[in-house]
Amino acid sequence: MTVGTLDSAPPKDRAIAQKFYFAAWRWHFYAGLYVVPFLIMLAVTGLIILWFTTVAPEYGDRIAIPVGEKALSITDQAKAALQTYPEGSIGKYVAPYGPANPALFQVNLEGGNRMIALDPYTGKVVQDRAQDGTWNEFATSIHGELMIGGNGGFGDLLIEIAASLGIILLVTGLYLWWPRNRQSWRDVLVINLAARGRAFWKSLHVTTGFWMSIILLFFLISGLSWAGVWGGKFVQAWSTFPAAKWDNVPLSDKTHAEMNHGAEKDVPWALEQTPMPMSDGSSGAAGLPEGLPIVLQNIVSYARTIGFDGRFQVNAPADATGVWTLSRDSMSYDSLDPTSDKTVHIDQYTGRVLATVDYADYSVPGKAMAVGIALHEGQLGWWNIALNAFFCFAIIAIAVSGVVMWWKRRPGGSFRLGAPPLPDAMPMWKGAVVIMLALSFIFPVAGITLLAVLALDVILLSNVPRLKAALN
Repeated sequence: MTVGTLDSAPPKDRAIAQKFYFAAWRWHFYAGLYVVPFLIMLAVTGLIILWFTTVAPEYGDRIAIPVGEKALSITDQAKAALQTYPEGSIGKYVAPYGPANPALFQVNLEGGNRMIALDPYTGKVVQDRAQDGTWNEFATSIHGELMIGGNGGFGDLLIEIAASLGIILLVTGLYLWWPRNRQSWRDVLVINLAARGRAFWKSLHVTTGFWMSIILLFFLISGLSWAGVWGGKFVQAWSTFPAAKWDNVPLSDKTHAEMNHGAEKDVPWALEQTPMPMSDGSSGAAGLPEGLPIVLQNIVSYARTIGFDGRFQVNAPADATGVWTLSRDSMSYDSLDPTSDKTVHIDQYTGRVLATVDYADYSVPGKAMAVGIALHEGQLGWWNIALNAFFCFAIIAIAVSGVVMWWKRRPGGSFRLGAPPLPDAMPMWKGAVVIMLALSFIFPVAGITLLAVLALDVILLSNVPRLKAALN
């Protein structure tokens, strides 16, 4: 239907269009009841994560240090990092962002790991803090699992429902505010600053929501790709890098996801579910020169020779069958270019290369997610940080304005919700059911939730007088 044609349409068509409008409004309202608190939570925690990962990393990654004439050897740097904790061991080395930034060492201890930011020129510890208990970890745990269970747990499921219903909220919102009845595109594209009361909040809600709709859809889809059901069981499971490509390499029962730190995601999405290779002392292709000690210093030197420049990470073997892992990826904020992702696993006994995975080896969804997650997390530079911060504030504005609009239109002096009325004799209801079934196949959690709410609305809420009165 084109702009301004509804009034000139036949009465029957106008009646059908009006019923669809109220049906979409009712679904928009129901979805909003659940989604709005989650949108505010995701936006606020997203801002916290953005700050502590890109602007002010808590481990001291971006502390400014004087540039010296020559850096100490990695061996001497590791010894300096262990001086305070002689009983510890180096679990990870992170190369500096640049010559004026410290190197990071993860020191493994029985009572909890420490992250040491070290001046590579002097060996001076510039920051020493626990690996756990950071603001980023706290916000990430809320953002992804509400601190009550990730990886398909209850918290993860609640957020997946919110993200799935968020897509319904977005689609119904676009349908509701698409210009009609002599409305102009200006009413949608420009906030009416002269409006007062509910009219102003409606203009803010409509315009901000319209401009943010594509970005919101991107954030919802990229977030769902990490969720336990749609992401973990469908999209990610079908798009994981196949470890079978690593010929004649023994595989562990551990996956790459175990290299993540709690709720924080450090491993590329396309590798999370891929099994890790194991050190057996005989497998693999040529790597470090034969006879060279397989120690951190030589692993780092080898990394430089095979293209690891700038910031990259070296994970030490975790046990007798573990491997040395070299990685550079935007997931760990190593690079501004997700297409430069590179992961290399090395046998801890021989220095032979057991496996190599580059961005080019990812599946098409894996490549899309490598870039998509980098955008989602603001890893592509200052323009990305600014865009994501603006988006988070815009989402808060959309959510708050929606709540204010509801509060101003709800029946005064009562506890009634003021839900939009359910249209009688809704036409083409069978088609709507088919759409929801299709949606259930594409987004299982969203479809099941919609069918449950539809059944509750049609069977119970609309037929029990007290409940119906409380809603309307």
